[in-house]
Amino acid sequence: QVQLVESGGGLVQPGGSLRLSCAASGFTFSIYYMGWYRQAPGKERELVASISSGGSTNYADSVKGRFTISRDNARNTVYLQMSSLKPDDTAVYYCNKTPFGDWGQGTQVTVSS
Repeated sequence: QVQLVESGGGLVQPGGSLRLSCAASGFTFSIYYMGWYRQAPGKERELVASISSGGSTNYADSVKGRFTISRDNARNTVYLQMSSLKPDDTAVYYCNKTPFGDWGQGTQVTVSS
């Protein structure tokens, strides 16, 4: 079955950087769109960034120029490099394929001084 394991979150000061990783298994990773999503307390889950099988990327307006999504098909892993982090970026971050598989546990990102 589809398994997605996110890692790399933590506590960071405003302006700092983090790199998230998502290890995927149970499906042919290389042929699927992959996305990073986040859910802040009291808010709906939202799409942050996506990447096609060919490497084309799209970003939410709120993270353009600060976040970079990438993928390594040999490692079945998708990454999210986050820089210039803001308190509004605080959320649990998840990855998933399109169409969705089962959600993983996510990784908490907290931006605070």
